Amino acid sequence: RKHSVRRALRTARVMFAIIGVLAASSALVWYFMGWMFLIQLILVAIVAYLAAGGGFRWLYIALRTVPRDVTALIRFVGLMLQVRSHHRNNLNIGDIFRQQVAKHPNKVCFIFENTEWTFAQVEEYSNKIGNVFKNHGYQKGDTVGLMMENRPEFVCIWLGLSKLGIITPLINYNLCLHPLIHSITIGNCQALIFSSEVTEAVKDVSSSLPSSITLYRWSPVSNNESIGLEEKNLKTLIDEAPSSPPIVTEKTGYHDRLLYIYTSGTTGLPKAAVITHSRFVFVAAAIAWMVGFRPDDRFYVAQPLYHTAGGAMSVGQALIFGSCIVIRKKFSASAYFTDIKKYECTIGQYIGEMCRYILAVPPTPKDKEHKLRMIYGNGLRPQIWTQFVERFKIPKVAEFYGATEGNANIVNIDNKVGAIGFVSRIIHAETGEPLRNAKELCIPCKPGEPGVFIGKINPNNPTRAFLGYVNQKESQKKIVHNVFSRGDSAFISGDILISDELGYLYFKDRTGDTFRWKGENVSTSEVEAIISNLVDYRDAVVYGVEASLEGKAGMTAILDQDDTLNLTTLADGMKKALPAYARPQFVRVLRKVDMTGTFKLVKKDLQHDGFDPVTIKDKLYYLNPSGTYEHLTEDIYSRIVAGKIRL
Repeated sequence: RKHSVRRALRTARVMFAIIGVLAASSALVWYFMGWMFLIQLILVAIVAYLAAGGGFRWLYIALRTVPRDVTALIRFVGLMLQVRSHHRNNLNIGDIFRQQVAKHPNKVCFIFENTEWTFAQVEEYSNKIGNVFKNHGYQKGDTVGLMMENRPEFVCIWLGLSKLGIITPLINYNLCLHPLIHSITIGNCQALIFSSEVTEAVKDVSSSLPSSITLYRWSPVSNNESIGLEEKNLKTLIDEAPSSPPIVTEKTGYHDRLLYIYTSGTTGLPKAAVITHSRFVFVAAAIAWMVGFRPDDRFYVAQPLYHTAGGAMSVGQALIFGSCIVIRKKFSASAYFTDIKKYECTIGQYIGEMCRYILAVPPTPKDKEHKLRMIYGNGLRPQIWTQFVERFKIPKVAEFYGATEGNANIVNIDNKVGAIGFVSRIIHAETGEPLRNAKELCIPCKPGEPGVFIGKINPNNPTRAFLGYVNQKESQKKIVHNVFSRGDSAFISGDILISDELGYLYFKDRTGDTFRWKGENVSTSEVEAIISNLVDYRDAVVYGVEASLEGKAGMTAILDQDDTLNLTTLADGMKKALPAYARPQFVRVLRKVDMTGTFKLVKKDLQHDGFDPVTIKDKLYYLNPSGTYEHLTEDIYSRIVAGKIRL
C-alpha cells in the first residue's frame, strides 16, 4: 500500500509539473501570439493527443520531450523579444551595428590572415563606402552587386551600402560566363563592385553586360592602372572618402531590402533570394538564441560569405551581438583545426561535405588541442557524426536545417546524434507530403513516415513570412496552397525528412534525387554516405539512370585522381551495408567533381550523361551477376539496353 501511495504521489508531482509548464507556456504564447492563436494551438494539441491514441504513451512522449520543448520555448521568447524591439524601433543593420561599436569600439570584430579589425575600424570603413556611393548619386532602392572573395572588406562594403538603403546582390566569386551574366542580370544590378581576384571573369562577360552598369574595381593595394573596362578605382575612392556616417535623406527601415543571396545552384542557375534587414536579424539571432551562442564567443568561418550560412548566420554574430569572427579566405581541411587552435576559437562552423573532408585528413595528436565548445552548421552526415565528434572531442553539435529563401527552419538544440532539428510531439508539427486526402488537403506525416518539409506562410509573422526571390515566378513555384485548411499556403522545401516518435527530424533525401528500382525507393543521400565511407571519404554522388523497365538503376560517380579506387572492396562493402536494390549498378570514375560554393556535389550533368560508354570518356563499370564490378564496354552496354543482360 505504501508503494502505491508513493507511486501515486510521484504521478501527481509529474502531472502538476506538466500542468505548470503548459500553463506558463500558454501564458507566453497568449502574450506574444494572441488569444486566437492560443485557442488554435490547444485544439491542435487535443487533435494530436487523440491521433496518437491518447493514454500513457502520449504522456510518456510528453515527459521525454517537455524539457527540450520548454528550453526551446524559453529561447524562442528571448528571440522574439529582441526581434520585436528592433521592429518597434525600426532599426536597420547599420543602426544595430552602431550600438555594438558604441559598447566596445576597440574590441576585435574580424580577424583575417593575422590582421585584426576593431569594431570602430569596421564602422569607419563602411562609412567611407557609404560616402563614396552617396557622392556618386546612389540612393535608397538602388542595387549594387558585390563579387569578392572572403575578407573583412566584403562585409564592410555591403554594410556601408546598406546605410544608404542600397540593396547588394552577393555574387558567387567562382562564377564565370553565362552563370555570372545571369546572376548580375537577375539581381538588377546598376553597378558591380568586383575584387582584383575575379578581374578575368568580369572582363570575359563585360561586353555582354548592359552598358548602363558601372564597374568598380577593388584591390588590396592602391593601383591606378585601368584594366580597360572604364572601371572606377574603388580603393582610391575609399582612401579619399570621409569616415563620418553618410548623411541620408530617407531612412532605411527594418523591413527594407538589404541583400540578395543566391541559391547554391545544385539544380540549375542560381536564384536571387530576398533578404531584408529584419530577415538578416532573424537568421542570425535565431541560431544564436536557440543553440546558446555568447557575445564572448570567437567564431571560425571558412565558408563563402556570399551565402547565408557564413555571410549572415556567422557574420551576424559580430554585427548584432558583438562577437569576434575569424575569416578564412578559402576552406582548407588540413588547416581547419590548426586555425581554430591558433585563433582560440570557441565556435566552428561547417557546411555540406566539409566535415567529411576534415575527417579524411590523417589523424594527429593535436586533433583535440582546441577550445571549441560547439560546432554548428548543416550537412554533417549521421554515418560519420559520432566518429567526427569522438576524434576531435567536440562537446556539442548544433545541426540546423533551413533554406536561404525558406520560412521553415529547425535546429538540433540538445546534441541528438544525427538529428537536424525537432518539432514538438505535444503540439502538432506542420510537416507533410503534398499528397491530398478526400478534402484535397495535405496529409500530415506520422512518426516514421517520410514527408516533404514545409513551412506554413503567415505574412504577418516575421518568423513565418516567405519573402521569396527577386523573380516572382520562381517564388510561386515554391508555394503550395490548401495545405491544412482551405486558403492557406506553405513554402515547400523540396527536402524529404523523417520524424521519430520524440519529434526529432532526420534528413532523408531531396525529392528529385530519390529514385525507384525494382519496386523499392532508393535514398541517394544514404547510399552516398555509405559509399563515401567505403572509399576513404572520397567525393561520391549517387543518382538514378534509365536502364530498364524496372525503374531507374542506381549509378555512383566516385572521385579517383590517383587510380587507387578498389572496386572489389567497394562491392564487398556494399553487400554488407546495403540491400541488393540499393547497390549502384554502375560506377563512373571521375578525375574531378563539380561542387557548389557551399560544398554540395552537383549531379545534374552526371545524371544527364547516363551510362553510355560512347559519350562518356571516364572509366565505367557495371555490377555483373556475380556481384563484382566489371568494365562496361560498348558491347555490354548494347546488351543491357536490349535486355539481354539483366541487372
